[in-house]
Amino acid sequence: MNTGGSPQIGQLVRILKGKDAGEIAVVIAVVDSRFVYIADGDKRKFDGPKKKNIQHLELIPFISSEIVNSLEETGRVTNGKLRFAVTKYGAPAGKSANEKGD
Repeated sequence: MNTGGSPQIGQLVRILKGKDAGEIAVVIAVVDSRFVYIADGDKRKFDGPKKKNIQHLELIPFISSEIVNSLEETGRVTNGKLRFAVTKYGAPAGKSANEKGD
């Protein structure tokens, strides 16, 4: 199910299995050849990432340079940058922004 080899830090993924299926998130750490930590900055913050099996993820061929640079420089990334990367790809992290309005 996963497309395109091994995931990289800063890469966007679509969650295929679990309660967050269909959501977009960002890889913030690679544990080993099977598991990664993901966060989206909205429901799943940087300080509480989700450990996911890469077989349950679809790798999107887009790597956020802002996130990669931030993690290399400081070892951290803000939740705002994670949300920006997800929305920049074109899929909102949550529905809260779309549901508001008059």
